[in-house]
Amino acid sequence: MKEIWKEAAGNLLTVKSIVTLVLTLVFSVLAVTSRIDGGQFLNIFSIVIAFYFGTQHRKSMTQEVTQEKGDAE
Repeated sequence: MKEIWKEAAGNLLTVKSIVTLVLTLVFSVLAVTSRIDGGQFLNIFSIVIAFYFGTQHRKSMTQEVTQEKGDAE
């Protein structure tokens, strides 16, 4: 169980994850303090999250294909 937590914590410390978390925090604060409206926040946040999860999905798909090729040989 500790290994799962260590791996999760390690994954959160990647540059991409840190940037995503910081952007989320900054734009949340800007939206709460009414410096940007909800529509702007939603647009920016959607783009950041889509990019983050899109790259994560592509990475996992690449790893699966690599594993399948290794199993076939």
